[in-house]
Amino acid sequence: MGDFFSSLWQNLKGIQNVFQWNDLFDILIVTIIIYTAIKILRDMRAQQLVKVVIFFLLAYGAAELFGLNTLLTILQLIAPVSITILVVLFQPELRRALEKLGRTKFSKLNILPFSQDTDEERIKIIKRAIKTVCDSAIILQRQRMGALIVFENEIALTDIVNTGTYIDAYPSAELICNIFYNKAPLHDGALVIRDGRLHTAACILPLSSNLEISSELGTRHRAALGMSESSDAIIVVVSEETGAISVAMGGTLKRNLPINEVRSILETNFSAVKDDQANGSKTPFWRKSK
Repeated sequence: MGDFFSSLWQNLKGIQNVFQWNDLFDILIVTIIIYTAIKILRDMRAQQLVKVVIFFLLAYGAAELFGLNTLLTILQLIAPVSITILVVLFQPELRRALEKLGRTKFSKLNILPFSQDTDEERIKIIKRAIKTVCDSAIILQRQRMGALIVFENEIALTDIVNTGTYIDAYPSAELICNIFYNKAPLHDGALVIRDGRLHTAACILPLSSNLEISSELGTRHRAALGMSESSDAIIVVVSEETGAISVAMGGTLKRNLPINEVRSILETNFSAVKDDQANGSKTPFWRKSK
């Protein structure tokens, strides 16, 4: 037994001689940098940029692995130019990201995961916001008032909310109906809901470039489709002309839905709520047969 502990001690001393504490400190710093960079990229809505970079890295690795000299030469030639082009194209986003990083306190980096209590409270707030929006949609439908309501999901809509007027209000049917009253100053645009709160109103959304969209659809529906094509947001539309309630998600528009189905779609496909549902694997609405 003494030989065993002696051998174990010698092995531990050997590991200590190889492992340096500065290595642990180095790994910790790199981890924090990578985590912070991922959070910044999410707020920049730059997922497409990340996909392009990953594609080039994979192509470069494959070219080296399989000896594809022509492809490797081309990638080596365009790499410096590509970096310059990306910096120029994403200059506004990079500037905002650096400004945000400079204003961020270390305590707000959220390196540790949310506690279960915090997650449960967030889910309750989101479900309450969904119910409030559905109640508001019924009132707007009866009064033939148009509405465009965006539920921000996993992808942060930073560029979109910057085009509107900051509200940060507790959701209520009265306030939502007042926002979309046709003579109110904030009715022309989209209302963005973030983390279960009315975040920003009168936001400008990108219009869909889909040429197959029905000519019956107006600007609100085209904006809802455009937003759903460029993000994972869920958009609720109330038609001013017909009062019909529609939902856009994943580049698909479901029109003239009953309010109970609108609520079901929101709760089924909203990430925070979906993850909380027991055995929650309902078929996404855009995959259901029409």
